[in-house]
Amino acid sequence: MLRWYLVHAKPHGEDTAQVNLGRQGYEVYLPRVRKLARYAGRWRERIGPLFPRYLFVRLDEGRDDFRPIHSTLGVAALVRFGSSCAIVPESVIRELRNRADPESGLHRLAPRSTFASGSRVRLLSGPLEGLEGVFECESGSDRVTVLLHILGRQTAVRVPEELVCVGVPSWVCDARG
Repeated sequence: MLRWYLVHAKPHGEDTAQVNLGRQGYEVYLPRVRKLARYAGRWRERIGPLFPRYLFVRLDEGRDDFRPIHSTLGVAALVRFGSSCAIVPESVIRELRNRADPESGLHRLAPRSTFASGSRVRLLSGPLEGLEGVFECESGSDRVTVLLHILGRQTAVRVPEELVCVGVPSWVCDARG
């Protein structure tokens, strides 16, 4: 019976694992996403894995040999729960494929930030608690860049998104936090 299994790749080894598993005749699915990433001081659109360090391989438990997968270049291991390999339901793979762009096969993540560039924000806690600034942009996973006026000049500060509140009035921040 054909089933999808979860493969844990080596750091930045998803592409290598996909190519080498494919060469061995395995059916492999590596969902990719188009996202913004900072490179050389500029924000650029990049293509990378939807689930960093993970990809899926389809195997027939009674027919296929799992052992070569462990020694495949780019593969760290098959994901296991105890002695059993992690099985991914066919419906999950089907839904992932359905959500991908039909032409490019890429996923596009919806922006999660509720902040608009240039909006006034206030920091809720931490060493900069109570300071007000201007939201500049998202900067990685769960972090944002805020421009603060510190020591007579504007300084870009990266902080966790949950520490930032839209709007200057304290009652707005109190309602959020």
